[in-house]
Amino acid sequence: MGQAGWAGQVRRVGLVVRVVSALGVSLVLLAFAPAFATLDTWVATEWQATAGREVAITFDDLPIAGVLPRDIETSRELTRKLLAGVAAYHVPAIGFVNEDKLNAAGGTVDPQRVDLLRRWLDQGLELGNHAYSHPDLHLTPLDAFEADVLKGERVTRPLMAARGLTLRFFRHPFLHTGRDLEKRAAFERFLAEHGYRVAPVTIDNDEYIFARAYDYSAARGDAAAARRVADAYVPYMEAKVVFFERNSRELFDREIRQVLLVHANMLNADRFGELASMFERRGYRFISLERALLDPAFQSADTFVGTSGITWLHRWALTKKMAKTFYAGEPEVPGFVTEITKP
Repeated sequence: MGQAGWAGQVRRVGLVVRVVSALGVSLVLLAFAPAFATLDTWVATEWQATAGREVAITFDDLPIAGVLPRDIETSRELTRKLLAGVAAYHVPAIGFVNEDKLNAAGGTVDPQRVDLLRRWLDQGLELGNHAYSHPDLHLTPLDAFEADVLKGERVTRPLMAARGLTLRFFRHPFLHTGRDLEKRAAFERFLAEHGYRVAPVTIDNDEYIFARAYDYSAARGDAAAARRVADAYVPYMEAKVVFFERNSRELFDREIRQVLLVHANMLNADRFGELASMFERRGYRFISLERALLDPAFQSADTFVGTSGITWLHRWALTKKMAKTFYAGEPEVPGFVTEITKP
């Protein structure tokens, strides 16, 4: 190789170092680079993609989620820590509520649990409807499901109205949107008649399995296992983000505004700062769900009626009949995390 060739290689390596530094790309994620035709292509793609990355953070199963029963004091502490993390990163998050979780032992609404929702509103965040009892649309007659949705706004809607806010987003439990197009369309008409828009998800994940393992480890008094689960959480989530960034580029020739689904659990209460920091390292700006849905991608055709609750990226891809290679390589939950969740 001549002197000019060596100089070109040095400049190229320098560019890689600068890009890696700017993007905060870990050494582990550099393993994805060979999937591109050349390292030059990989650098150019990453550099261009980060210029306008945006993500809406959405939390399901409010006021709190998890497998452990929590009294009002531990519920307050979970909410306090989670909202502190959200505030620290200036995230305009939305939380989707299951109002049956507001009930006291006797079945009446507990004002102390309602106060947990007020804390979200006090912080300038938005609330959405996740149905009253988290029913499955695939297993529930449509009229019963619609009744559950309306029951799930009895507390939340007045809370928001008192602050001049409108309850406007609905998130399907289990992301199950209907097993046939007729039922799905009928339910979406019902939502529109009651002022709701569907809250889709693009960065779907198995965070709930990590949260379950984290809760079980804490209940067993195994601090080392809990720490190991928590330490594996954000790297897993980053690998998922990388995967869905790739899906977005393959489907739309660009990176769309993403919508992340996570839950209001103790794992996120303890590690949300690290999760948010990961997004910032990857060049993301935190946006509202409303802004995310202004992306034209969310108007894409969607005829998915499968049994699974999957990301909208894959619904659009299935509708478009993308090749099987599109779905290949999705990161999985580490085996040790799944093992901890077993009785």
